[in-house]
Amino acid sequence: MIADHEEEDPAVAIGTDERRMHVRAYNYWSSLLAGRDFPSIEDLDGRDVSDFADHSLLLDFTASSDNPVTSFIGAALRAECEIGDEVRTIADVPPRSLLSRLTDHWLQIVANRAPIGFEAEFTNQRGHDICYRGILMPFSSDGETIDFIYGVINWKDGIAAPAPVLSLVEEDDVLDLVDGIEPEFEDVAPLGEDAGLADRLSAARETVEVLKAADGRSRAALYRALSLAYDFAVASRRVPDDYAELLDDAGIRSQARAPMTPIVKLVFGADYDKARLTEFAAALAHAERCEIDFEGFLPFIESFPGSLKGLVAAERDARRPDRRSDTRVDKARVMLRSVNAQPLSALAGNDEFTLVLVRRDANGKVEPVCAVPDLNLLEKAFRHLG
Repeated sequence: MIADHEEEDPAVAIGTDERRMHVRAYNYWSSLLAGRDFPSIEDLDGRDVSDFADHSLLLDFTASSDNPVTSFIGAALRAECEIGDEVRTIADVPPRSLLSRLTDHWLQIVANRAPIGFEAEFTNQRGHDICYRGILMPFSSDGETIDFIYGVINWKDGIAAPAPVLSLVEEDDVLDLVDGIEPEFEDVAPLGEDAGLADRLSAARETVEVLKAADGRSRAALYRALSLAYDFAVASRRVPDDYAELLDDAGIRSQARAPMTPIVKLVFGADYDKARLTEFAAALAHAERCEIDFEGFLPFIESFPGSLKGLVAAERDARRPDRRSDTRVDKARVMLRSVNAQPLSALAGNDEFTLVLVRRDANGKVEPVCAVPDLNLLEKAFRHLG
């Protein structure tokens, strides 16, 4: 089985040992912050990450928030995963490859808006036991939105395992294969709206035990557990003191910004796979956003496009902050649409290199309109071309 060991505090999870690759990557990320929440993607320089570039991955969310582009995959990572140019997005990542271990955690970056360090063991596509340690770090193009994620991972290849082991993170890929062997549930009456909070929690936890007994591969058990967890969440709003007592007894803190996270920790256990807990909390949060009532979650998830993954993606899109309009940029666009095109010879100046802005008109014709005198932008252009 996979053994994941993650810390709530990124600094604790990442550590301070400079000999470790992911620590050096984190220190590099921190050096680019300059007082911002996230470094600018423009500051990510390939020359600065040369000692771990072969073990790294860059995800680009600018085209799709649901299926980011794998705009860079390091040579060592490609070789270990036995992949070529066919992997262009997360959807193309082979499910039992080391690369999938790195991409499995990207939802946590979106939820926590901070670097995520992780380590675990798993059995790869060749049947080898792999120990790995990695980190994912957010980057932004506008200073607010996480639209790039840079990841670094290191690993050790152990001896061959006797049989492949499926991880909880991969369970969505096999649920459809076991529809005919779903476990049977006891024929019990619904709890009803008046059931006590402790009874609801106990019923949900019993279904989670059925899910664990099926090695996480029962869609019926998973969706039933989520449905009972959602009913528990709805009921907890009505008896907040009882809910607070249950949290206190379990040693779980309430979270105003992520109220469904304590719910899923209570139901599935605080030591359950954290990537899955993040997904479960997002699914429940979207049901609440859609004002689903008691006993309505099961038909809701079963009819929702994409089921669980669709709910998670929909909630993530709903949380995505709107980009703030930069009035200076808007004014510049209006001005540049009205200026006359200029010959390149007039814009080049006397320097060896000049950065020139071009415009495409309504007929598709490209014409230069002005020179950009900012030397910092010119240097950034050199770095992108280098």
